[in-house]
Amino acid sequence: MHDNNFLVADIKRLKQERNAVILAHYYQTGDIQDIADYVGDSYGLSKLAKDTDADVIVFCGVAFMAETAKILSPQKTVLLPAPDAGCPMADMVTPEDVLALRARYPDAAVACYVNSSSDVKAVSDVCVTSSNAVGIVRALRQTRVIFVPDQNLGRYVAGQLPEKEIILHPGFCTVHHRLTAQEADAAKRLHPGAPLLAHPECTQAVLERADFIGSTAQILQHAAQSNESEFIIATEEGILHELHKQNPGKAFHLLTSKLTCVNMKKTRMRDVRDALLYMQYPVMLEDAVMRKARHSLDRMLELAK
Repeated sequence: MHDNNFLVADIKRLKQERNAVILAHYYQTGDIQDIADYVGDSYGLSKLAKDTDADVIVFCGVAFMAETAKILSPQKTVLLPAPDAGCPMADMVTPEDVLALRARYPDAAVACYVNSSSDVKAVSDVCVTSSNAVGIVRALRQTRVIFVPDQNLGRYVAGQLPEKEIILHPGFCTVHHRLTAQEADAAKRLHPGAPLLAHPECTQAVLERADFIGSTAQILQHAAQSNESEFIIATEEGILHELHKQNPGKAFHLLTSKLTCVNMKKTRMRDVRDALLYMQYPVMLEDAVMRKARHSLDRMLELAK
């Protein structure tokens, strides 16, 4: 703890010297969330990255998030403190996969989940997050929409928009996808009456048992506004830190103990300090890729208004 106090002091000093801002996802560990200037979900953090007047963005998350920040603020230095923090879902789709789907469905728009590489965003028409996917796909003029890479979010969007034909890619979040209907039923038996709040990256069988479906930010908002005092949470366990902070009188139970993303837990306090001290692990992307990927992100921000 003594070391941590020194690290926190270093981070605060270096942040001022570098004119830096620290962004952290809700799935980061509690101490990282506490040192951050802003904590949010993918959509909220992408907007903050675009609007900040800081010279340096330290992104406590995974690679695709830091890449998104760089694409939206190419003139800024974006640092990823844990350079090996990847996303298995993002790795499940390639630009070649998207181009093959485009060739097969030439009349379709390509909606690309933000959990994807900059190269995939560059060959897509619009980016979406779990917060805005339904609204953005609804707003697209095309009736047929290719949705990559998350089959579960895509299936959820399809269920909300029967007027659209959604072509799914077989990708998934390794954390949410492994939750089962049996586990959801067991949690409901263990905590009778407690509503189940689930992320749309969960399978359809789990979502069918949910009382509320939403992004991390939407789950937080729902829990804060609800009159209920006890909840079952079906998303990555890092969200519990903010849920407890915002709702000191309420109880939150994870659907299972398996809800941990190892990549989201790679960032340590020392990594944040070293990122600022040595300006290490800057996100480097090709200009052409950034320009093309920027189009899909700008379209998201435009349609999400």
